[in-house]
Amino acid sequence: QVQLVESGGGLARTGGSLRLYCAASGSIFSVNVMGWYRQAPGKQRELVATITSSGSASYANSVKDRFTISRDNPKNTVYLQMSSLKPEDTAVYYCNMVLRTSSSGHPSIYWGQGTQVTVSS
Repeated sequence: QVQLVESGGGLARTGGSLRLYCAASGSIFSVNVMGWYRQAPGKQRELVATITSSGSASYANSVKDRFTISRDNPKNTVYLQMSSLKPEDTAVYYCNMVLRTSSSGHPSIYWGQGTQVTVSS
């Protein structure tokens, strides 16, 4: 059984910074893509950033040049460094990993439980 646990959310002021963490545990053979999504009240969940196993990152236009995604492969952990925060960044942030639990298994998508980020003006 695989579990993704997030931490690092909280309250920040406009222009401030926060760092999110997401660690996967359990029976993990390999992790392909890791990512962060967010969902604001009344809105659909949206992609924030992804990073491949080789370290290639991509970002939503709304966070480009402000957020940085990174990963630690041996620790099966993904990070999201958020800077120059804006009130519109307020949302529940979810981590996401595409991983395999065995050498013969098919890749499956796993989600964290979500962590609240609130940016005050």
